[in-house]
Amino acid sequence: MDIEGYAKRGLIRGDPDLEKKLTDRILEIKDILPDKARDIASATIVEARATLRPAGDVLAPIASGVTIGEFGVGSRGAGDFYAHEKIAEVIGKTDAIVDSSHLDDSGVVRISEQEGHDRYVVLNIDGIHSRLSDFPFLAGFHVARAALRDIYVMGALPVAMLSDIHVADDGDVGKIFDHIAGISAVAELTHVPLVTGSTLRIGGDMVIGDRMTGGVGAVGVARDLTARIDAAPGDVILMTEGAGGGTISTAALYYRMHDVVDETINITFIEACDALFAADLPGRIHAMTDVTNGGVRGDAKEISRTAKVKLVFYEEKMRNLVNPKVLSMLESLEIDYLGVSLDALLLIAPPDAASDIMDAIRGAGVKIDVVGEVCEGEGAELVIGGEVRDFTPRFRESAYTPIKKLVGEAAPEDYERMCAAVDRAAVEAGGKRDRVVARVRGV
Repeated sequence: MDIEGYAKRGLIRGDPDLEKKLTDRILEIKDILPDKARDIASATIVEARATLRPAGDVLAPIASGVTIGEFGVGSRGAGDFYAHEKIAEVIGKTDAIVDSSHLDDSGVVRISEQEGHDRYVVLNIDGIHSRLSDFPFLAGFHVARAALRDIYVMGALPVAMLSDIHVADDGDVGKIFDHIAGISAVAELTHVPLVTGSTLRIGGDMVIGDRMTGGVGAVGVARDLTARIDAAPGDVILMTEGAGGGTISTAALYYRMHDVVDETINITFIEACDALFAADLPGRIHAMTDVTNGGVRGDAKEISRTAKVKLVFYEEKMRNLVNPKVLSMLESLEIDYLGVSLDALLLIAPPDAASDIMDAIRGAGVKIDVVGEVCEGEGAELVIGGEVRDFTPRFRESAYTPIKKLVGEAAPEDYERMCAAVDRAAVEAGGKRDRVVARVRGV
């Protein structure tokens, strides 16, 4: 619980009983004496009042009037993708080879040229699945695996990982160790060491409860890049088998199908990538990505937008590559398997490279097949039984927990108004950055 936020909302309303109400909320969570809870509530209100209406160009926050939840930020759908496009606009043009404007899995900078080849450093960070706070090991395992996937799909070999863990004030210290154990399990299985990190409380003294959040970053090196922008008409689309990770685990946990979680504990994706590197194939691949953000639907939109091509997928081919137990769960719960993270490897390559790619990956014991093609045009299409259907992502990824089903997947009626408000906030943020940079430079 964010007691500072609770206090600020009460102050804005002018609530005369704020201190008593906040004291009661604190006592619901903390096992302390009432007098101590009242002291905490009183101090919280003092601090909240002091920072309630900050002034000045640096301190005053930029507000769009649109909330994160309303706009679907983090929900891996149209609203989330739109917000990320705006993030790239705020950052602006960089000297990176791949930056946030590419909507790719990682960022890339060129560091040197050796033996006639450019060398690249590839960086990324992934956040833990928010619903896995009560399952620290699982959260650590899946976020570490996700971080490594994002390095591999850029055509890079990962060399190190780092972690960032935040646990709320009442969380057990054991959560930290459990989480680190999950990360280090992946580190040991993949021979990519976890070398550094940070451990903090969420909100310091102002957030009580035992919620955990955080992320894992990874660093890789590459000679040949496989960024999404290189997808070209005439290419074929290949996909490996997928059993999901944090998203599938969350669905299984919150629908009491806990045995499905075991299907997600593997490093199949990484084994497939290692096979590609062992066969020296990354240089023949135009693009790679992991099927995560909003499922194949979301990846198709991002690749199409970035590379300015149309992607055509064959549903039956993809269905055959989803772990049977996972697919059975999703279908029984009426969850669109094409709109959730399957953690499969999606590759785009010229037709003459497809056989070698599939031979290498199958040689590692991983299933793979051609599931589509790249064409001239834009957007994405899904072919089911010979019938072509639209394949655009929904406003949010497929609803895979009871509360997500309640929230729904449809765009709000005033989505265009929200977009305009978000646009204005992004422009304002860019202006604020420019003013502060100019001030620091003395311009």
